[in-house]
Amino acid sequence: ENISGLSLNITDCTQVVVPEEVFFTVAAAGILENLLILIAVVRNKNLHLPMYFFICSLAISDMLGSLYKTLENIFIILCKMGYLTRHGDFEKKLDDAMDSMFILSLLGSIFSLLAIAADRYITIFYALRYHNIMTLRRALVILAIIWAFCAGSSIAIALFSYEAATVIPFTILFPLMMFFILCLYVHMFLLARSHAKKIASLPSSTIHHRTNMKGAITLTIFLGVFLCCWAPFVLHILLARFCPHNPYCACYMSIFHVNGTLIMCNAIINPMIFAFRSPELRSTFKMFYCSR
Repeated sequence: ENISGLSLNITDCTQVVVPEEVFFTVAAAGILENLLILIAVVRNKNLHLPMYFFICSLAISDMLGSLYKTLENIFIILCKMGYLTRHGDFEKKLDDAMDSMFILSLLGSIFSLLAIAADRYITIFYALRYHNIMTLRRALVILAIIWAFCAGSSIAIALFSYEAATVIPFTILFPLMMFFILCLYVHMFLLARSHAKKIASLPSSTIHHRTNMKGAITLTIFLGVFLCCWAPFVLHILLARFCPHNPYCACYMSIFHVNGTLIMCNAIINPMIFAFRSPELRSTFKMFYCSR
């Protein structure tokens, strides 16, 4: 609120406000779509594979992001109605809890994408040993470690968010992890290109290779959507912390609500990519529809 008022004083950029109805509609759609993904994987035993468990982890992260924005808007509405204050002890704890949920959603998405990328890499280049390397038990252990780390980090960052020493590592983590995943992609596609001619003479291997590359392309789409939806909000955090009095920074921060809406749009787009790119999920949805 202080930054919004400040931006009106030092810049001509007007605050862009997204109607609350839009927030709730987009958030509800994101939660329901990702919930369908979780139900489909749980109910179809054929989908009880490491890859789909990592996809479920990404779906949970998207749900947390949508839930965060929903609770935040409910909090704002209650403040406007006078049921809550902006500076009380209970409200401060509630705000910290919501900040933890937001950070948990971001970190969960990053590490889930990293896990999916590693799984695709093993699938493509260690296909014969994949089931020995990436067992179901090992995938569950990896997810447990990821979420334990993300939960601890989100609580610590939310409690000490006023410290620059906390904000800087958090904002550096985002581009660093994205750069690492991009390097993994480049390495993956370069090796895949060099291997393409070697396996061209084997029809079954070619089909398997094309299937794995389709999974890598799907992951590339996930990463592109994630960057487009989350990067503007992460940039907002940086600008709000390090240059809130600069007119150009204040002008960018005037579209805060738009950046928040982009985060929730990510939760809507990802399930659509799942359903469009995965024949197994499509058949599962059809099976649910026919049974009903």
